[in-house]
Amino acid sequence: MLLNDQTIHAEPLPYPIWGKEQIDSETINQMNASMRLPISVAGALMPDAHVGYGLPIGGVLATEGAVIPYAVGVDIACRMRLSIFPVSPIVIGQKSGQFKKSLTEQTKFGIGRGGEWRHNEQAEHEVLDDPDWDATKYLKSLKDTAFNQLGTSGSGNHFVEWCAFTLEKADDDVDLKAGEYLALLSHSGSRGVGYRIANHYSELAAKFHPNLDKSIAHLAWLPLDWHEGQEYWISMELAGRFAAANHAVIHQRMAKAVGLKPAYSAENHHNFAWKERIPAPSGFASAEREVIVHRKGATPAGKGVMGIIPGSMGDTGYLVRGKGVVDSLNSASHGAGRAMSRKEALHTITKTERDRYLNARNVTLIGGSLDESPQAYKPIDEVIAAQQDLVEIVGRIQPRMVRMATE
Repeated sequence: MLLNDQTIHAEPLPYPIWGKEQIDSETINQMNASMRLPISVAGALMPDAHVGYGLPIGGVLATEGAVIPYAVGVDIACRMRLSIFPVSPIVIGQKSGQFKKSLTEQTKFGIGRGGEWRHNEQAEHEVLDDPDWDATKYLKSLKDTAFNQLGTSGSGNHFVEWCAFTLEKADDDVDLKAGEYLALLSHSGSRGVGYRIANHYSELAAKFHPNLDKSIAHLAWLPLDWHEGQEYWISMELAGRFAAANHAVIHQRMAKAVGLKPAYSAENHHNFAWKERIPAPSGFASAEREVIVHRKGATPAGKGVMGIIPGSMGDTGYLVRGKGVVDSLNSASHGAGRAMSRKEALHTITKTERDRYLNARNVTLIGGSLDESPQAYKPIDEVIAAQQDLVEIVGRIQPRMVRMATE
């Protein structure tokens, strides 16, 4: 069955933008295109926004009755996890060898088999027994990938780092006294499992939309009342549980390696779709309607919801609490956002410049590529300032020892 694509609107629906002065016109044009879809009902653009595939990174899009695989992204359920330990971060310097060893031995970095375990190192987690691996033939084919990559971190902008966490005042959610603590922060997603699900269902959606304009071809959608839409939804949610398990395994292993137990943990997805309720326009029988909220590189920020907004390998990150702003679709940025493309960063920033920046901030880097240099990102303080109405800062996270994939 082919879907009728002649109903694409001539003009985009209006949507709010946070930090517009930090966002280039190409990114805004990309968001405008997503707001022309017949299934789109609301949207928002976060201050870290930059160009992506289909929906911009930092874009939030609410649709009705349909999901867009590429608006979720190829790294389904890419997420953050923070663990805070009831000791001073000074221990990183006191036992630097032990902390470095935990980063190099307790998770793997790299694409494909570069980020898989040898079988004698294999991680275990109940997610591997999830019955949804048998829900479809395609999911069943991905279980070996899940088995091999559980507890690994991948490549690109994914990282695991030891940090100093500063809690400036006592907080009921964190339940620690004001002060500075050791913390562990990780950023990665569902690895090969999510990547393959994304590509499989994006290609399937594209086949149902052969006449979509080239500018929005990556925004092909699957109706949720179709078998294909239901399959994608089951697969996406399983990828989300797998991504969460990845982080749980990494944090468990790292904590054990340094002989500590966390006092507090927080985590959130930022490449995912959720069924949520938003106010309905006048004329609807109900005051609310259910929509599918796609957050591609955006953090859930419902009222009271804890989230993590990292900076860069050398800059401050933030533990935040959402304020539940309806106009933002209960969302906030997922980081600082790129100021340079990867190609531009590789041709502009030298290793000397990057390392000087890190040394000035007392950051040790293990691995890492030049396209992830701090200078390639927007100033995180400006990004946070642009969304003060969306989130409340609970604590600050300063990287101390960062592990990323090598170039």
